[in-house]
Amino acid sequence: MKVYIGPYTNWVGPYQLAEKLLFWLNKYDNEKDDDRIHSLGDRLSEWKWLVKLCNWIESKKKRKIKVRIDHYDTWSMDHTLSYIVLPMLKQLKETKHGSPFVDDEDVPDHLKSTAAPPKENEWDTDNNHHDRWDWVLGEMIWAFEQQIDDNAEDQFHTGEHDTHWMKVDVHGNPTEEGTTYKLGDKIPRDGDKDPGVLYTMVKGPNDTHVFDSEGHKKWSERKQNGFRLFGKYYQALWD
Repeated sequence: MKVYIGPYTNWVGPYQLAEKLLFWLNKYDNEKDDDRIHSLGDRLSEWKWLVKLCNWIESKKKRKIKVRIDHYDTWSMDHTLSYIVLPMLKQLKETKHGSPFVDDEDVPDHLKSTAAPPKENEWDTDNNHHDRWDWVLGEMIWAFEQQIDDNAEDQFHTGEHDTHWMKVDVHGNPTEEGTTYKLGDKIPRDGDKDPGVLYTMVKGPNDTHVFDSEGHKKWSERKQNGFRLFGKYYQALWD
């Protein structure tokens, strides 16, 4: 995969030209300077030919976007995309300037709007408004971190494996009590002319392996919820 996405194009119109022409003025710190720039912009906007020229130039400007997908990128597309999504989510969380509305059903009780002090005005946002979005972004980030961590599931396995293959008949019964065989051993099947391979995996006397199924279930559910939140609030991922 090779991706190049350039910056957004910048609109240049009469008021932007006024800023360039009066470059020594500072409209952000001086109200009079702002008025002078705005006044010149008003006069320039009356020149219809200039406005048409600005519109024509804008129509020719295109954002540079080049994406090349290699065949192996889709072998594990969910894994591949995680390497792109994760750093973008982290940057958004660090640089965002606002927060969208997040439903109470998607956050813990202490972050719900009902847990915040009463609002002074109906149109105000509650005190938990931004905290809800921070929490949602955090859950998304955690989910994608788990997705690219090849060792994430090791935490649910303890002890040592001692397993081997036991040859069985067509009914699943050991062919010889207490005897084990290597993978690939062949035995004849009832009614078949050609030998087949029937075996089952059994634990040996030194097997101490324990799988934390309950912990793994909670981990999987939280991970899936992070992906669900990513889909639900996908159109809110902007700064």
